[in-house]
Amino acid sequence: MKQVIQNFKTGELYVDEVPLPKLSSGMVLVENNFSLISAGTERSTVKVAQANLLNKARQRPDLVAQVLQNVKKEGWKATLEKVRTKLDSLKALGYSTSGTVLSSLDRNGSFQTGDRVACAGLDYASHAEIIAVPQNLVAKVPDNVSSEEASFTTLGAIALQGVRQAEPRLGEKVCVIGLGLLGQITGQLLKANGCTVFGIDLSDSFVKMANEYSADLALNRNDPNLIAACENFTNGQGFDSIIITAATQSSDPIELSTELCRKKGRIVVVGAVKMDVPRDPHFYRKELELRISCSYGPGRYDTNYEENGHDYPFAYVRWTEQRNMVAFLELLSRKLINLQPLITHVFDIDEAEQAYDIILGKVKEPHIGILLKYAPNTTKHATRVELKKNPLATVNTGFIGAGSFAQSYLIPNVKSAGGSLDGVVTSRGITAKNVANKFGFNFCSSDLQDVLTKDSINTVFIATPHSSHAGLTIKALQAGKHVYVEKPLAMNDDQLADVVEAMKKSDKTLMVGFNRRFAEVSKRIKAEMANSGEPMVVNIRVNGGHIPKDHWIQQPEIGGGRIIGEICHFIDLMQYFTDAEPIKVYADCISTQNAAITPADNISIVVKFSDGSVGNLTYLANGDKGMPKELIEVFCAGKIGVINDFRDGLLYKAGKEIKLKSPGKGHKEEVHGFIESLQKGSGSPISFRSICLTTLTTFRILDSLATGLPQNIEFNEQ
Repeated sequence: MKQVIQNFKTGELYVDEVPLPKLSSGMVLVENNFSLISAGTERSTVKVAQANLLNKARQRPDLVAQVLQNVKKEGWKATLEKVRTKLDSLKALGYSTSGTVLSSLDRNGSFQTGDRVACAGLDYASHAEIIAVPQNLVAKVPDNVSSEEASFTTLGAIALQGVRQAEPRLGEKVCVIGLGLLGQITGQLLKANGCTVFGIDLSDSFVKMANEYSADLALNRNDPNLIAACENFTNGQGFDSIIITAATQSSDPIELSTELCRKKGRIVVVGAVKMDVPRDPHFYRKELELRISCSYGPGRYDTNYEENGHDYPFAYVRWTEQRNMVAFLELLSRKLINLQPLITHVFDIDEAEQAYDIILGKVKEPHIGILLKYAPNTTKHATRVELKKNPLATVNTGFIGAGSFAQSYLIPNVKSAGGSLDGVVTSRGITAKNVANKFGFNFCSSDLQDVLTKDSINTVFIATPHSSHAGLTIKALQAGKHVYVEKPLAMNDDQLADVVEAMKKSDKTLMVGFNRRFAEVSKRIKAEMANSGEPMVVNIRVNGGHIPKDHWIQQPEIGGGRIIGEICHFIDLMQYFTDAEPIKVYADCISTQNAAITPADNISIVVKFSDGSVGNLTYLANGDKGMPKELIEVFCAGKIGVINDFRDGLLYKAGKEIKLKSPGKGHKEEVHGFIESLQKGSGSPISFRSICLTTLTTFRILDSLATGLPQNIEFNEQ
């Protein structure tokens, strides 16, 4: 299918063929009829991508701070690779479309094939022939509303939420500053609400349009009689409320609003404006109220609402994102909003570059509402796009999932180990196409069957969200593939039991991404402790840092939490050092009434091993990021090995301190070891039993927290 794409590194904008997006639970698959280019928002997005690296940094100082923090943790080399991966990516554009439902897996059964719908959401409602959209960002279109009009629904919901924040009452006088697309719609909504509307903008053409359709009176910001006109319009009382829909780096809209607003009036910021609010003379003396309108309403930026499909109770949250979308469509149906004058251009999807030339000012044409049109095309339903025919190696791989981690640590190391890259599958076609082009895969797809059923692919790498690992591992084994799956292997006992059953019926190799045991410093310390015949004490302290509860890792049904998703790394490392099996575990965590804290992220764990060794793990999320993340200490036979965040290490023996080098956390060595094991037919570098014991230990940690008691770890492969 065709999609508008921008390369974030080069700034190049073009239309390309990408695989069909994957339809998953809670999503609706829609064939677009029209999509709206939001000139203000998308102009800003495109310009950031087209800026050089220095200007990108200037525009996103928050990301620069993250980079500098990462340097402290992982060093310049690893950080540079991460930055390159992030920059060298393809970005989807657009967030407001209308189309027809092809298929739906929404949990309420609200959408049926053939339904006309409006869709919202960045990275979902994109400028593409076919899109997959979460159910709460989809609304049915009334029969008497055209597809062109319906494509404005997201902008309409944003405007409607701004109006709701202003709380306008019948007969009030309201000023709208910024008369672009959002401002024009806002003015019409206010008039439909029984308000008298005054509009202000720097553009004479927008002022003229507002005077015809969206305002009772509109003037240019630079009109010398503006203030006097506003006083006459409000009978000298000032505006009851002011809605700012402009986008500017100037504070002028805010400053002007404080002057024009009546005492105890409301100022609502919808557009992206600078907010240096002067306290005097107006803001303080008039006791003005300043409000921020958050996009299209309650639910925005809430993962549970937008991605997981959990709606808010109607009685308690009357207007959500989706309900605002529905309300705007109903206003269109009742002919209370007139969008036809706002549509200045309609381009076919193939002509998208011409449309962006207009909004970027490369082509000087008056414009406000620019639509992209999509024609029926049966070939757009392809899930697979062929790119190259590179020769295949003995170990020929297919990737299912290819996020930042896979691009940084897995895919490059497969290539350097002598494996070939045949196919890559991701849920979003644009991601699959980007990864395939970047690393030289032969094809990209959004359907995992394209990898599982291809005979020439003998090895599958799985780097998807945690909840899918066990199921995908089983499917790959059943398809006769060797499997490398990122941790964790499973999320619960039942999933692990299913994997064990699949392994009994398979003669293939299974590897899980426990990389730390492969680090050179880990190998050196283990070699020093070998053959001592003594039990060890392994102390591990992890300064993991806070992860918010709405992050996907923290969601039980997706990420499983940090015990299953991250602590498994350190249980495996203990097994590696001791060469023994975990037999018992006890865990306890902090207690707190602070709802923002996940108590189990701050935990102390004691693991007893079959040879008498003891492992102590303290995992923390309540510390400072300035401290290195990981400290590992191994005590045995009169020697001590220390690993400092896998950046360097120390060995103490015979009263001497020996410095150890650590070039990394073992990601490269791990993948190379796995590929080599397949080339030689030597079996997984980590035994399947050890992998299962690590996984079981994390489950028993959760049980220990729940019961307050030590838990035995028992694993029977029979």
